[in-house]
Amino acid sequence: MQDRFLTRYMRTLQSVVTSCEVTDERGTPVELDAAVREAGRQMKGAHRAGNRLFFIGNGGSAGIASHMAADFSKNGHMRASALTDASAITCLANDFGYEHVFARQLEWQARAGDILVAISSSGRSANILNGVRAARTAGCKAFTLSGFGADNPLRQTGDLNFYLASGEYGFVEIGHLALLHGVLDMEMGLQLRRVSTAA
Repeated sequence: MQDRFLTRYMRTLQSVVTSCEVTDERGTPVELDAAVREAGRQMKGAHRAGNRLFFIGNGGSAGIASHMAADFSKNGHMRASALTDASAITCLANDFGYEHVFARQLEWQARAGDILVAISSSGRSANILNGVRAARTAGCKAFTLSGFGADNPLRQTGDLNFYLASGEYGFVEIGHLALLHGVLDMEMGLQLRRVSTAA
């Protein structure tokens, strides 16, 4: 049984996610459940106003961005896009530098009232930080998800900043995916329906 490795792994993952620290744009702590509900409310509100959700990330976080853009579109019935298309990324990296691959797309596509979801395990990726700046310049709101060091700069940039205190990619990436699913599922009422049905 290898000393119940999987059990300990899952307990650690649960602890990392449930101890998520959330702050607002002033750095004021926000209770996790309230932050998840507020993120969902603002996303739904942006859609109702004719606006769009944008998701950005690198590597595993790019996979999360694509996954969640699809789910927010299909299941949440919201306008959502991931700015992770390989042709766009390689074109912009070649012409402007990798640090600008998201900022350029947001400069061209984002408008006031849109919401950017910026995902970075380290919270230090230049292209993610530049993307948030471009979104802010366009008048967008920003929600950030980061991990690793508590002093990472990304968690200082959003209207809501979700931070997971772990230096392990697996825990941070799975945690970010779970949190975003939580935002969507709570907004749609799926979790409540399933829990009450199971009971």
